[in-house]
Amino acid sequence: MNRDREDFLLKRLVLGPLATNCYLLSCTKTKEAVIIDPAEASTALLDIIDDNVLHLKYIINTHGHGDHIGGNKFLKEKYSAKLMIHKLDEDMLIDDKKNFSFYTGIPVQSPLPDEYLEDGMGLRVGLLDLSIIHTPGHSPGGVSIKVDGMIFTGDTLFKGGIGRTDLPGGSLPVLMNSIKEKLFIFDSSYEILPGHGPATTLKQELEDNPWLK
Repeated sequence: MNRDREDFLLKRLVLGPLATNCYLLSCTKTKEAVIIDPAEASTALLDIIDDNVLHLKYIINTHGHGDHIGGNKFLKEKYSAKLMIHKLDEDMLIDDKKNFSFYTGIPVQSPLPDEYLEDGMGLRVGLLDLSIIHTPGHSPGGVSIKVDGMIFTGDTLFKGGIGRTDLPGGSLPVLMNSIKEKLFIFDSSYEILPGHGPATTLKQELEDNPWLK
């Protein structure tokens, strides 16, 4: 999924052994950019940045699991971008057992964040206004990111599904509350860009997602 509009450029790369969606979003007028959930060290990300002459301002992790943070160190070594995650998931960055990558045989560790994400925080990427929504349940510090008719939901909400809650720090009641009270308060036309799998909309999930019946 790639979208190139007058006001922004959006690229999706499917990276890592768990096929994680990594998104690069940039303002076309100012060339400022943010990368959401870099799953692994990827030269394809560098190519997009270089080819479009972008300035990477932020690296955002929607949560701290290893399949969403694997490219943090790689990107931090190449750019001066701020690494950001919610404080409740900070420990996962430096502990491969807490981020569960240890158990996959491909241990992942990341630099510590430069700044914490907080519920209701606004971030500016060029002319784009990003709003942080704390959506715990898959992990304690899980967040979603709302911008320009889209919500990047990490592993909170998928097309036809929801994030798993059986890992330490997960909670099904907390996750369902996040989805219903934090995401479905927005217009049903919002596009959902999840951490795995295809895009969807709030309307489609309200109608078809069996977890939300």
